[in-house]
Amino acid sequence: MIVSTLAGLGYRLVHLLRAAGLARSTYYHHLSHPAAVTRPDIEPMVAEIFHRTPNGCGHRQVRMCLVHEFGVRVSHKSVLRVMRRMGLECRIRRPNPYRRYSSYRGGTGAGVPNLLKRDFGADRPWMKLGTDVTEFRVAGGKAYLAPVYDMGSKEIVAWDVSRRPDLAQQRRLLAMLEDRLPEGVDPVLHSDMGWQYQHRWWRDRLAELGIRQSMSRKGDCIDNAATEQVFGHLKDEFYTGREFASYEEFETGLNEYIIHWNTRRRQRRLEGRTPEEFRSMSLAA
Repeated sequence: MIVSTLAGLGYRLVHLLRAAGLARSTYYHHLSHPAAVTRPDIEPMVAEIFHRTPNGCGHRQVRMCLVHEFGVRVSHKSVLRVMRRMGLECRIRRPNPYRRYSSYRGGTGAGVPNLLKRDFGADRPWMKLGTDVTEFRVAGGKAYLAPVYDMGSKEIVAWDVSRRPDLAQQRRLLAMLEDRLPEGVDPVLHSDMGWQYQHRWWRDRLAELGIRQSMSRKGDCIDNAATEQVFGHLKDEFYTGREFASYEEFETGLNEYIIHWNTRRRQRRLEGRTPEEFRSMSLAA
């Protein structure tokens, strides 16, 4: 393009090609074969899908929405090219320069086994659940999210946002979980070795709800990778690089994002369905 523009201004082509390191045949080939613009027809739909979350989303998520919501036949690579042309890129989290929150306070000798042993696959909802606590720096303070994640439907079935990662937060979390727990299920709830999950109240309450407890080994976050990956996506699409004027603004936005996760965010392992769609389909079957 530069050579063609300068040649149109009267500069000699032979000198321009020598300076650019281009062969004459290459120059005339590109001149007669201009690069095609990939799928300009899907740009409005791509923009609408990308801006559903504050930090946008990746090209795979955009492609699943195009296929299942708009009926567009398109490849991952085409969507990626369109997003690059439009300057749309999901912001990726960077390592936290501050000390990460750790709920480990030492072993209690409770002897809770690791029932999952890194097998996070589940072919239906309410078989395998995961939980953990993650920390956010918000408006000069801190906020903590405690979710319960269904590994079958990929749904966040219960959650609590709090200023403190205390036992009161866990009480509210299990109260929400109890309200949503269907009858006749026998789930496993997996966690790390945080003090909350070693607490006698927590263990007794799970037993009352008919939930089997499972616990990772000390210092091995891969044992709880299913829940950890939820935190990763959440921070990429909602939190990274954003400033919140108050804790209340953050809490409202996070609750809205979790509802978006459950009802509109599509999952590759659910064949492009949302968690809500998969759960409804499973219950109907």
